[in-house]
Amino acid sequence: MAAAVALTASACATIDPSRGHTEVAALVDERIGAKTGWDRGTPDDAAIQKHVDELLSGGLTVDHAIAIALINNPGLQRTYEELGVSQADLVQAGLWSNPGLEAHVGLALPGEGISELNGGLVMDFLQLFVLPLRKRVAEEQFDADVLRVAHEALGVAAEVDRQFREVQAREKLVALRRSVVDGEAASAELAQQLFAAGNITQLELASRRARYEEARVALGREELALVEAREDLNKLLGLWGARTSWKLAAELPPLPEKDPPLEHLEATAIRQRLDIEAARLQRALMWKAVELARSTRWFGQIEVGVDAHRDADGPRLLGPTLSLELPVFDQRQAVIARLEAQFRQAERRLDELSIDARSDVRRSVARLGFLRQTVEHYRKVVLPLREEVLEQAQLQYNGMQIGLFELVQAKQEQVDAYATYIEAVRDYWQERAQLRRLVGGRIRDSE
Repeated sequence: MAAAVALTASACATIDPSRGHTEVAALVDERIGAKTGWDRGTPDDAAIQKHVDELLSGGLTVDHAIAIALINNPGLQRTYEELGVSQADLVQAGLWSNPGLEAHVGLALPGEGISELNGGLVMDFLQLFVLPLRKRVAEEQFDADVLRVAHEALGVAAEVDRQFREVQAREKLVALRRSVVDGEAASAELAQQLFAAGNITQLELASRRARYEEARVALGREELALVEAREDLNKLLGLWGARTSWKLAAELPPLPEKDPPLEHLEATAIRQRLDIEAARLQRALMWKAVELARSTRWFGQIEVGVDAHRDADGPRLLGPTLSLELPVFDQRQAVIARLEAQFRQAERRLDELSIDARSDVRRSVARLGFLRQTVEHYRKVVLPLREEVLEQAQLQYNGMQIGLFELVQAKQEQVDAYATYIEAVRDYWQERAQLRRLVGGRIRDSE
């Protein structure tokens, strides 16, 4: 009977390439509306590269960037392979250990009689009772691994969103710094002409030239920051070679008219975060592991089998065998103590994640509100004032009340204010992506 059960279980123990990937794809799609591309298992490289080229054509959008990362990010692809490892552990947990075959041959010495032959087949009988619980523990471990992999995918998507906004902002800042350099170049050229005519001092000329050279350095620094931001995004997308020459499809967008509903986000995070749900499953399966160890502590190894024996002076014999391990010294005290400590660790891990999630959400909500206020203050107050200062400076310059240097200075201050505004808009979009990550997906249906 035991052999028949083992053969049946072995026949059902197969690896399904799509198992786990389907669940991860559904979890990610439900939370951010993006496809992982792994819903049928590992796609081949040609299919991935073809899809990446399709997403890059026509300009890169934030949605396309996230879609590329979900199928092409090397670190995430490595994480996806954990599903295969976890499924292999699950299948292994449902397998019976192989039976043991024993044989003994006793050769009679010359003149001492007939040789003797023994043979036997033994299996661990305790598996018949332990195997279902062991498999249940492995199934819950697999479910927890699915949640962890999906959580990693959501984290990569949020980081791509943040880095995409960085590139958008850096492109606008580079354009601003170039306009400053152009203005300072005109100012320095005029200063040279005025100095040649004897209308300004050597000090004023040196000051204009210094401002121009400093503006060039600032532009170079901004251009380097743009290159670094693009490379950070390339790494997240898994791009190299000709694919790194992509162009953005749109500039950094302005703020939406209103933020998504921000009430009750702490409870949403506790309910929706996949890493917290994985920690809950981990705690539950550790408790089942403790129960399994406790339930078998008084049973050592139990081997049953069949033995065939041909006695030298008698008939051939066939009958059952039973071998019991006596738990005299090792009653699994250490194993149980270890599992109990791991269970307490799982409990503390769940508490830590829950407390951190609530605190991080509160902080992100406060930061999002501050950034919106900052952006709106610059858009409604600071930028209009700087525009007015520039207009008045232009009027006074036309009336020969101020010189070109003062007009260039007014323009520089306007550009600096606009650069601060762009950085605030970037920070807002990045914080919004961070808040989505902290709550584990979309913020209600209105976002």
